Amino acid sequence: MTDTRVPVLIVGGGTVGLATALFLGRHGIPALVVERRPGPTKHPRALGINERTMELFREAGLERDIAAASVRPRTASWRDSVPTLAEASFPPGGGPLDFRNPALAAVTPVEVAGNCPQDRIDALLAPAARAAGATVRHDAAVTSVESHDDGAVVRFADGSTVRADYVVAADGASSTVRRALGIGAEGPGVLGVPKMNIVFRADLYGRFGSIPFMTDITAPGAWAVLITVDAEERWMLHVDYDPAEGQGPEDFTQERCEQLVRAAIGVPDVDVEILSTAPWRLTARVAERFRDGRVFLAGDAAHTIPPLGAFGMNTGIADAHNLAWKLAQVLRGTAGEGLLDTYHAERHPVAAFTLRQAMLRLKNPTLHWNPFAGAQRQEAGVANTPLVHLGYRYDSAAVVDPRPELPSTEDIAASLDGAPGSRLPHHWVTVAGERVSTLDLAASRWTLFAGPDGGDWCDAAEKIAAAAGLDLGVHRIGGDGAGTGDPTAGWERAAGIGACGALLARPDGFVAWRSRDGAPDPGRSLSAVLSAVLDRPDFEPGRGAQ
Repeated sequence: MTDTRVPVLIVGGGTVGLATALFLGRHGIPALVVERRPGPTKHPRALGINERTMELFREAGLERDIAAASVRPRTASWRDSVPTLAEASFPPGGGPLDFRNPALAAVTPVEVAGNCPQDRIDALLAPAARAAGATVRHDAAVTSVESHDDGAVVRFADGSTVRADYVVAADGASSTVRRALGIGAEGPGVLGVPKMNIVFRADLYGRFGSIPFMTDITAPGAWAVLITVDAEERWMLHVDYDPAEGQGPEDFTQERCEQLVRAAIGVPDVDVEILSTAPWRLTARVAERFRDGRVFLAGDAAHTIPPLGAFGMNTGIADAHNLAWKLAQVLRGTAGEGLLDTYHAERHPVAAFTLRQAMLRLKNPTLHWNPFAGAQRQEAGVANTPLVHLGYRYDSAAVVDPRPELPSTEDIAASLDGAPGSRLPHHWVTVAGERVSTLDLAASRWTLFAGPDGGDWCDAAEKIAAAAGLDLGVHRIGGDGAGTGDPTAGWERAAGIGACGALLARPDGFVAWRSRDGAPDPGRSLSAVLSAVLDRPDFEPGRGAQ
């Protein structure tokens, strides 16, 4: 890699780094991904995916593959507490555990039916990123990063150098890049003692039958948390250790790990195969800034979020999606540099909000799990989980007349109402006789959605896009002669517009602007919107870009 030049260098080849490369590739930007480890990790790490992440995988063509790789635990119980498995008396399974939330069927075209171990996600992301134009290199440890006005310089342990127009740091909670840039972090920080995550193989279902998805082991000397990974024979056991008592990761030899697993199971002769181990710490913090010149932080490099709620990895994937289209627009010259400032302006508040929600859940986990605890959640300041996943809103220069306040912290449908800054409402429409979601129509491109009498908006948008060289889809929904049908006649209500109104969705599926009705000069109005959002003062109202 001696003195290589690339448009985007991604430091970190885990889930967020690979997702960034995939999303960039879908926008026509080839990325170089560098990872310090010698190869892909086989450790499952995070397990939970949410509906927003599945929407992004749907956009990238991976929805079916991720669904096929996902796991539904065999028993319908989420969690229980027992001394050891041998001393437990679990009720009949009644499974498999159903992750689906019927309340979300009206607001998203996707369905999350189970967990997906992170190693399985990475195994799908890596080839997809390569197919989209990315290069992935392992055994590439970064030693220094310099951000300059005209690009960034990254140096590696082997003496090689890469020069990039932009760098994305997705290199984890102990990010080398973040520390090299001197970016601090805010929040409670490290919580409690370190933990060791022991992944092992054993036939526990065959021996004990029904086992919850998560089991707290409470016997003296055996305290741990047991979680199923694949609903077959792969499990993870989380155990504490205390450096103050001279304990460290090196103490977890294979023999010691086997002892800990057997102690938690409560059967000394059970066959156990230790597959991998990984130390970790419960950490809660958000980087002070997500941008430093030509360098951007994403995923755990930008925020570390306690695991209750499965917010961490999912927030990182959403970071990648938000950043990718903005980098692509600037690199292609269709947007000004100011668009990149909106990455911090949008994703930092989301990360801070998500961290607060995770911390509140740590205090009272039942507020997360209990769907009927709405009143208690509101009193404690806890948002319903779908709101954390899908309901957040952006307030930045990339949104015209944003509406950052949430109409409800319980009702996700109320928050996905077409307001500028919110995720585009999902609505089933027909195109050429095929039933598709509005989210599918907006995937990876600017898209104008007009009401049945909004033809003037559509005509103006097509002219502006042609003049500016902007990839902009146009859909008039419903009405006579419309190419996009509205079988339920519900688009206007869903989008919050009248028959003559329109809204503009960004390439990440968030609403950039909305007009509830028509306008005297639609071309002038749309040009002003795009000029503001894209940081393009060369847009002349009514004429497009020069």
